[in-house]
Amino acid sequence: MRDRLPTGVDVLDRKLDGGIPAGSTVALCAEPASQAELLLHELTATRGTLYITLGRTEEAVADSIANSSTRTGEPTIRHVSGDAPIDNAAKLVSALPEASNLIVDPVDVLERESHDRYRNFLNELQNHIHNTQGLAILHCLAGNHLPQGRDTTRHMADVVFDLETRVGSDSIENRLTVPKFRGGRALTDVVKLELADSVAIDTSRDIA
Repeated sequence: MRDRLPTGVDVLDRKLDGGIPAGSTVALCAEPASQAELLLHELTATRGTLYITLGRTEEAVADSIANSSTRTGEPTIRHVSGDAPIDNAAKLVSALPEASNLIVDPVDVLERESHDRYRNFLNELQNHIHNTQGLAILHCLAGNHLPQGRDTTRHMADVVFDLETRVGSDSIENRLTVPKFRGGRALTDVVKLELADSVAIDTSRDIA
């Protein structure tokens, strides 16, 4: 079994037998209005991290991490913009050192590029992450208008995390499922998470 890399979320790592196999690419799919960023923030505390932002500015991401009440590290943050986002992102990925984290947030911008160019980008990313025994997290925004490359992301990813946020009249439920897990065992149950100021297991209600 490949070495496991912790996600920084203790309750999740226990369920995943210690974490995610080194060299894996993970698709984290969550709604834009969810607190999925807490999962990304806690990941930065585990090892050196390159945080590629394709939406918010470097300053906005840095402020968000600095003001987070959960455990965080000091990631290198780079904003990718312009007419060639895949080329710019690929240059940053190619320089990623050994045993590092890569966060791409959100990957939607790249998923809207041509199919062949995006697929080639994912192949090169996965090859580099595998060779350096690192961990890549692709933050995929779930919603009504998914990018054309979303199926490609989920197909090529080694691990898929689906975070569903349900807003009720008096409560918010966050349900995490792991339907795909190459190099390990997919979770057969739903994990209820509390996503407030940190990530924890929600034990207040049973899964219906």
